[in-house]
Amino acid sequence: MIKKFSFVLFTFLICHFSWSQDDPKWVRYPAISPDGSQIVFTYKGDLYLVPSAGGEAKQLTFHEAHDYKAVWSKDGKQLAFASDRYGNFDIFIMSASGGPASRLTFHSNDEIPFDFTADGSKVIFGAQRMDIVSHRQYPTGSQPELYQVPVTGGRVDQIWTIPAEYVQNNADGSKMIYHDKKGGENEWRKHHESGIARDIWMYDANTDTHQMLTTFYGKIETPYSLRMKKKFII
Repeated sequence: MIKKFSFVLFTFLICHFSWSQDDPKWVRYPAISPDGSQIVFTYKGDLYLVPSAGGEAKQLTFHEAHDYKAVWSKDGKQLAFASDRYGNFDIFIMSASGGPASRLTFHSNDEIPFDFTADGSKVIFGAQRMDIVSHRQYPTGSQPELYQVPVTGGRVDQIWTIPAEYVQNNADGSKMIYHDKKGGENEWRKHHESGIARDIWMYDANTDTHQMLTTFYGKIETPYSLRMKKKFII
């Protein structure tokens, strides 16, 4: 009886392992390479790379911390991502082919990368860093600001004080598309309609102006997915 039970348990575990490997769950935060040939994604807190045509996924990070939200450099050679290796989420950078990662930010608040600058010299990210106690946005994390840090590390500069997320540059860096953040909207909530639902905006550096591109009273897609679908050309 014990042998029979052991055999059944062994068979179940083998089948479960095979199923788990062939049909992984919670594959999230996909990012397509600039040439469209590869996709980096997060699975169980590590980054993986897979050809966009399909095939075997290569694990890029092997850290016990949680690595996620990878973004590609414009030349497709580097990846910036967020990791909580030192307690909170900081910005890290590594080769797109794998290898050691370098830490770029050292603030005690969480930071999330959105894009590289057009010339590839800096990583653009969102965080809540500069608010003082008397500031109207303090101390909520639902109103982050926009920053950039050199890919080699060093001084962090603030780009905007306004809450802007999922920022994407055009080829020459003259325009940026992003979605605003009016309040604590849950981005995973489906069919959300309210006054704090996000809208898509475009910033023109030549005129130093922001233009709202959407007027739908409800949930909209991120600027990245809209740009991929060519609904907005920047």
